[in-house]
Formats: sequence, structure tokens, C-alpha cells
Amino acid sequence: MWFNSFGFWIFLAVVLAVHSRLGHRNRNRFLLLASYFFYGCWDWRFLSLILFTTAFDYTAARAIGRSESPAVRKRWVTASVCVDLGILGIFKYFGFFASELERLWEVMGLGSWTPAFQIILPVGISFYTFQALSYTIDVYRGQTKPAGSFLDFALYISFFPQLVAGPIERSSHLLPQVENPRPRCDEARFRDGLYHVLTGLFKKVVLADNMAWIANHIFSKPPSDLAPLEVLTGVYAFAFQIYGDFSGYSSIAIGVAKWLGFDLMENFRQPYFSTSPREFWRRWHISLSSWLRDYLYIPLGGNRGGKWQNYRNLLLTMLLGGLWHGASWTFVIWGGLHGAWLAVHRWSEGTSARTRVRGRLYQAFALLVTFHLVCLTWLFFRAESAEQALGMLGALWGDWKMTDLTATTLTLICFFAGPWMIFEWWIERKGDSLALAKVAWPWRAMVYLYIVVMLLFFPPPVPSEFIYFQF
Repeated sequence: MWFNSFGFWIFLAVVLAVHSRLGHRNRNRFLLLASYFFYGCWDWRFLSLILFTTAFDYTAARAIGRSESPAVRKRWVTASVCVDLGILGIFKYFGFFASELERLWEVMGLGSWTPAFQIILPVGISFYTFQALSYTIDVYRGQTKPAGSFLDFALYISFFPQLVAGPIERSSHLLPQVENPRPRCDEARFRDGLYHVLTGLFKKVVLADNMAWIANHIFSKPPSDLAPLEVLTGVYAFAFQIYGDFSGYSSIAIGVAKWLGFDLMENFRQPYFSTSPREFWRRWHISLSSWLRDYLYIPLGGNRGGKWQNYRNLLLTMLLGGLWHGASWTFVIWGGLHGAWLAVHRWSEGTSARTRVRGRLYQAFALLVTFHLVCLTWLFFRAESAEQALGMLGALWGDWKMTDLTATTLTLICFFAGPWMIFEWWIERKGDSLALAKVAWPWRAMVYLYIVVMLLFFPPPVPSEFIYFQF
């Protein structure tokens, strides 16, 4: 069930109606059943996989919590890491490594080799695996206590609003909300939830899906047939598509959870107003970037060693972060570019850049440069192959003339993305992501009316699946 489908909203209406009439323990049991039903609507066979991950990590954490032996505790957390990453590796990367092995066999003249079967990638496996993994590591570190109830822990892993595309919650934040009685949906929670849901639907349906067909049209052409401005508008379209798609999903998840009494973490914070790569990753997919920082970058050594060790750690973290996004060399290149960019930025902070006057003009220039460098990396993220990405980069050296396609796509980008970026600029100035929910009702009603009108009268030509749905 997609969040922008009628089926989901019928499902949610039933969940909210039943949930409001139950006590705390029965609420958790009901939400667990609802979450498994939600996940099973995609493919019920993979419920056994999420149930196995839940049971193993619950057992491992309990064993870690009971034992005072460092060796025993280390064995259990190692087993948890190996099992979780092993499952993720098999389902997500088997096809990638099989195809690379087949290519190697052909290069070595050993003939062709094709695996006898294909493995389906389960929905949301990257998200709930990282959520489960952080739990056992936090228990091992003594940062959280083992869950006392298997059903509570199962709900923490499978809570349906954030199950398939995040945000990736920490046990220290979400698990206590599962275990303890939660507030009912009062006026404030309904108001905040409505804000998140409506803005999330706008970002997904109006912004992302209308940008998707533009990006798909341009990226489906051979690079040799594209003019430089057509490449640029295609990348712009994808930049707004992936932002609207992913942040829209996160906003809807936060809003729905709010109505159910949960407070999920903010996952996006106006990322295209960043003025450096480090700031971008503090604003974009915050739950993943903080996860990579705490469970990969810092254990690798972070910035505790010399500068070259720090650059290495940044590069390794982002390379693995790129691989997390998908089993393709384009994602690895995307992560490597971000890692190299972060390393260069870290180096520049120790040079004369520190003495620059950072006035409004400099901030505007840094914002513009950062946005376009982010777009440059999106080119590799979106491309079907590294060859296509390099070909489109090469097309930028052609004749920069305005074509009919460029004029049309730029007009559509301004029409759909322009008002939203103005709104985000206002949010940025206010310094409060819930600023609209706190203004007088008439102003809020005007914005909500605009959102509803856009949803009704400017739907996309073809609805698009969430980009991160099967990650």
C-alpha cells in the first residue's frame, strides 16, 4: 500500500477508529497486527523474514543484557551484526555480485555464467535491518535496555508508518513510546499530524510525481541527443523528485504516527538550503546520516586520528552509505563523490577558508554551489549506468541554447517546485519546521486550500512508486 493510495487511507481510517477504543496493551497488539497486514499486502511471504530478524535480535539483546561476561556479550552482538548484514547482503546484493561474477567469467574467457534463480528484494529491508541492528548495538554499549516484551519489540521493528522507508528510529527514542502508555490524539496532535500529512502528500503527489515524468523523459534519451540545458533541467527535475518523494513519505509517516500517539524524528530539514556538504547531510535523510555517523564513522575512528585517517573514514563511510542505497556501481560512485567532497570540505576548514567573511553574499554563493554539486551527484544516483552518467556530463559541453524541451521543463519546474521552495525559505527563516501549524488558522487554511487544489487539479500524468519503497 502506497501512502498516496486510496487503499492506505481506508486502512488508516479503520486503524485509527479501532486504536482509539483500546487500552495500551491491546493497542500495541492491534498495531502489531495492523503493521504485519500492511507489510503483507506487498508480499506476505516476507513476513517470515521480518519475524526472524525480530526474534533473533530480541534473543541476542536479552542474552547481552543478562550476561556480565564481555566475551559472551561480544559473541552475541557479533552474531546479531553478522545475521542482520548477512540477510541484507543475500537479498539486496546477491544479484549485483552474481552479475559482476558473470562479467568476470566472460572477461576471463570462461564462458557465460548465470545464476539459476533470482532473489526478490523485500520492501523496506534496508530500513528495518538498520533499525534492528542499532538496537542490539545500543544494548551492547549500555545505551538502551533490552525490551521486556517480544510483542513490544516486534512493534518497534515493524511499526507501519515508518516500516518501509523510515525514518530509521533508535530504540532509545521509539521503544519507550511503544512500552509506555501514549497520549491520545488531542487537538494539538491532530493539527500537527494534519500539517505533516498534507505537506507530505503535496511533496509526493504534486512535486515528486510531476517531476518524475520530466526526469524519466530526459534520462530515457541517449546522452548524444541531449542539449546541455536539457541535461541540466533533467537533473533539476530529479533533484526535486527525490526530495519530494522521500521527504514526502517521511512527512506522512510522522503525521500518521502523531495521530497514533507516537513522535517520530524529523528526517529532512530544508536540505537544499545547505551551504556545505556537511550541512547537507545534517539536513538530508537525518536518520541515516546520524546512523552512519554513530555506527560506522565514529567506530572507524572518526576525526580522532590524523587528517588522512579522517579523510579515509569519511570516504569509507560514504562509499558504504552509497552501497546501502542500492546494489549498483552508480550508487557506489554517488557515495564516493560525497565522501570525497566531505573530505575536501574538511580540508578547506583548516586552510585560509576559515578567515573568509561569511556575509549574505558568500552564503548565497555557497548555497548555489552546494545545490549544484548535490545535483551533480544526483546524476550518478539517477543514471542507469556509469556510462550514461558520464555521457550526460559530456553533453554539458555542447551548445547552451534554449530548446523547446528546455523551456517547457523549466516552466514546469518553476510552477511545481517554486512555491514549495518559497515556503521552505519561510520555514528556514522562522527556524521551526512546524511554523505553519502555529500561525493563525486563516493563513493555515489558505495554504491547505492551495495544497488541496493542487492535489485535485494538477495530479501527475503517471503516478510513480516511492523511490525508496523497495530499498
